[in-house]
Amino acid sequence: MHKYKSRKDVPEKYKWDLTDFYKNDKEFEDCFKKCSKIIKSLNSYKGCTKDAKKVKEFLDKFFEAYDMVENLEGYAYLISDQELGVSKNMERLSKSADLFNQFVVNSNFFDSELLTLNKKEYEDLFKYKELNKYKNLLDKTYRSKEHILDEKSETIIAELNNAMNHFEEMSSTMLNKEHDYGTVEIDGVVETISSTNYHKLMENKDRNIRKEVREKYSKTLDRYSNSSAQFLNGYVKANITDAKLHNFKNAWDAKLFNLNMPNKAYDALINTTEENVKSYQKYLRIFKDTLGLDKLYQYDLQLDMAKSDKEYSIEEAQELCMKAVEPLGKEYCKAFKKIIDNRYVDYAQYPGKCSGGYSLSTLSKDSRILMSFNSNLSSVSTLIHEGGHNVHHQFVKANNDMPYVNVSSLVSEVASLTNECLLSHYLANNSTSKEEKLAGINNIIEVVISNLFGAVREGKLEQDFYNYVDSGNAITKDYMDKITLDSIKKYSGKEVEYDEYSGLSWARRSHYYMNYYLFNYAFCISVALFVASNIINGNKDMLDKYIKFLSTGSNVWPIDAFRILDVDLEDKKVYEEAIKYFDSLLDQFVKISKEGEK
Repeated sequence: MHKYKSRKDVPEKYKWDLTDFYKNDKEFEDCFKKCSKIIKSLNSYKGCTKDAKKVKEFLDKFFEAYDMVENLEGYAYLISDQELGVSKNMERLSKSADLFNQFVVNSNFFDSELLTLNKKEYEDLFKYKELNKYKNLLDKTYRSKEHILDEKSETIIAELNNAMNHFEEMSSTMLNKEHDYGTVEIDGVVETISSTNYHKLMENKDRNIRKEVREKYSKTLDRYSNSSAQFLNGYVKANITDAKLHNFKNAWDAKLFNLNMPNKAYDALINTTEENVKSYQKYLRIFKDTLGLDKLYQYDLQLDMAKSDKEYSIEEAQELCMKAVEPLGKEYCKAFKKIIDNRYVDYAQYPGKCSGGYSLSTLSKDSRILMSFNSNLSSVSTLIHEGGHNVHHQFVKANNDMPYVNVSSLVSEVASLTNECLLSHYLANNSTSKEEKLAGINNIIEVVISNLFGAVREGKLEQDFYNYVDSGNAITKDYMDKITLDSIKKYSGKEVEYDEYSGLSWARRSHYYMNYYLFNYAFCISVALFVASNIINGNKDMLDKYIKFLSTGSNVWPIDAFRILDVDLEDKKVYEEAIKYFDSLLDQFVKISKEGEK
């Protein structure tokens, strides 16, 4: 991929088109002024919740403002990321963020007022039929009645949390800014080891370098791990306390309530995964044999089991993605082609552009995708992954009223991960290169390793240390080292060599500060594998259901959205099928690896 000197050197066809948001600065400013006026008017609706017509009027204005302020901030965010550090862009982003904060402040009275209504008063609101458009939304708020305190109490709790619960920030600062992890010399060049380049350094082909990097990084983590444990303990205690103040049994109970998810679904996921750790151990054996390693150490695990040196042009990547998603039918392909034809992607690399990749959407606008195209298979994977999010949003937006366009993260990753499965399948069955076939299969294998086996193992760990604290104990370094090492051994068995730092990985896990978020990945990859395998095998009924699933908005709870696919998250079948498909990928990888051998 050509690396440009600046954005102005990038051809227009490789830049995203944002004119659908605003054609120029004047249009942005005009919208900003209009939005500001609407936001200021929201305050005038205080005390409206006993008048159904006023409630409808408030919600109409609320979503008009929400749509506008989200577009303003989204546009400012995109513009800022395409050229970081530009004063004008930073100012636009800052003022948009401030406006969004004003929107929150001027509208946050509504939920508290709604929850003061008794059941009859609440039900009487819907005698005004025009309010039924918002009934599902209001029902989801009103179901929290017993868990929302009076306005004064909620304000006190919010202010205390804001003042005292900074454990995640302190941990991040320590890990990413304050720690000195040392240096390593690679090909005569001295590299400073950091949290941001650690994974890249651990992909080095020289085993001695990987070992040195891991030891230096781990020694520093270990030196400060008592502080890391204290930060994590503080965060967990704060979440538990907050949950109990809001009349939940514990933080897990609050999590289940907010997602309307049954505990049995998590039990089925965890138990099925733990009953099938032999599949993960099978992967480790194949990994070791493929790389020709005598023993498998933890500093080997960041290596690629297969890698293709093939380079793709942006046009070739686009074509490859289009071919890969063909099994999803004409309607889906038309929506994916819209991404390409309407320049929804910002591809090119140049100094000053934000790194990484994401898909950013708003209530009324199709998403824009930012990436740093490197001409490799990983870039193709990023394009089809983020493209999955874009198409999902297109379908949801086209089939739902605005209040129900933003879907839960518990379902959103299914769309992106299903696409990655399809890319792997296409490469394995259509590539003329053995190297590319193996790289394609390995791409999805690594996704499963991280999002299923890794996420469930660490999600269960999270459950364990929350229960430990809730029982009156305190998280310590020794406790975390032990439960982490025990869980790793449970999954890896005798396939990996362990050392003094094997139980220390918990100390650098930012996901532990995201309140049980890891399980979302595991549910989504399980469903994605289930869906992809059925569609690949020509299950037309599943394809129809998948398109309906992608068109479902947030007025349907995640557990019910999955039922559209005939997936019952409480049934072990979906996880068993996912692992069965994973096993078939491993078998296919081994089979292709041996092609051409005598």
